[in-house]
Amino acid sequence: MSEYQTIAESSTFIVLNKYTPQWESANTYQTEDALERELIQDLVNQGYEFVPAINSPDKLLANVRVQLQTLNNVQFTDAEWRRFVTSWLDKPSDSIVDKTRKVHDDYVHDFVFDDEHIQNIYLLDKKNIARNKVQVIKQFEQTGKELEERFPDPATIEKEADKKAFAKLFGEYLRLENVLQNYDEFASLKALQEVDLSDPAAVEAFKAEHHLSDEDLKALKAVTIPTERKVQDYRSTYNDVRDWIRKEKQGGDGNTASTIDWNDVVFELDLLKSQEINLDYILELIFENNKKTKDKATLVEDVRRVIRASIGNRAKEGLVVDFINQTNLDDIGDKASVIDAFFQFALAEQEREVKTLIQDENLNTDAAKRYIATSLKREYATDNGTELNAILPKMSPLNPQYLTKKQTVFQKIAAFVEKFKGVGGIF
Repeated sequence: MSEYQTIAESSTFIVLNKYTPQWESANTYQTEDALERELIQDLVNQGYEFVPAINSPDKLLANVRVQLQTLNNVQFTDAEWRRFVTSWLDKPSDSIVDKTRKVHDDYVHDFVFDDEHIQNIYLLDKKNIARNKVQVIKQFEQTGKELEERFPDPATIEKEADKKAFAKLFGEYLRLENVLQNYDEFASLKALQEVDLSDPAAVEAFKAEHHLSDEDLKALKAVTIPTERKVQDYRSTYNDVRDWIRKEKQGGDGNTASTIDWNDVVFELDLLKSQEINLDYILELIFENNKKTKDKATLVEDVRRVIRASIGNRAKEGLVVDFINQTNLDDIGDKASVIDAFFQFALAEQEREVKTLIQDENLNTDAAKRYIATSLKREYATDNGTELNAILPKMSPLNPQYLTKKQTVFQKIAAFVEKFKGVGGIF
């Protein structure tokens, strides 16, 4: 029995899709790629034009230009098109909601051409629906490839403009990765990076675990995504840029004046925190990696990469590295013992550094210990109230050196708390 589905309608006509539903019970696992092929074929059967050549943002935008020029009977110069895209069609600050609203509600834009004439540019014709062209394209890889092409070594990023470009692009990657986590194929793609493709048994086990055919595996091999090590490097640089811009907003060093607007950059802290690893995991990783390599330099390099990619453990990098270098890891028998050994080491370092800090800054010993202990319990230091003032060496608040001394002491204690919070040892 035929059924009808409304595609579009107005007060004068209606466009219907006539079809006969066919129901089949799936007897095999169907990948997202197979589902996509079926969806495209279904849309083509309904009159959509399939455009397989569009496989990059540039090609997508070029096609949009052609379609809009045809719909609106205009010709953009290259400069006009760039201005139309950046000022309205694809503004960097627009969210997905903003872009969707343009299609549904704000689909007409008054554009001023270079010769100063103004014309309404329509995204679609809602009065004469038949004039609109409907197209479908395949999903294409974007952010990961662009990241590796533009920033092959994120540690070398120095210019502020490059820092901003990287922060925006990696933020897009994090958002995309967050969506892709829900898809089996993405999980398979990430797992494939750990498979020894020269080992037939390992390959067959991988295919069975992920329900993949030979065709599916071939398609996965053709897709390139950043390796886990490269993503850790990107996270590290992303955190560095976030720390840098925060310090700049708090005053910087007074030697530079930024001319770049960062207001359209959103640092995806929630997404970073959702994938955060805890300190115990890092310590267990030390135990596992030490069994694989007896080279401490290599072990330190791997651990530094993991720590720098973390938000909550970045301040502990030096502490963890010192633990590795000063400990005979071969004498530790299991993961739990590594964790115990680290916390014993950290407590000893904490006590040593407190004594050094108090001596170097000539602080009031009892008051300083109380202030630091309180800060460790709440996991941050504050210069509000009189607690900080009470630990300082006797000095008149009118002394020009007083505020400098207070700020120096506060910064050292704040760094100390970031380094040792969560390891216990409140004196």
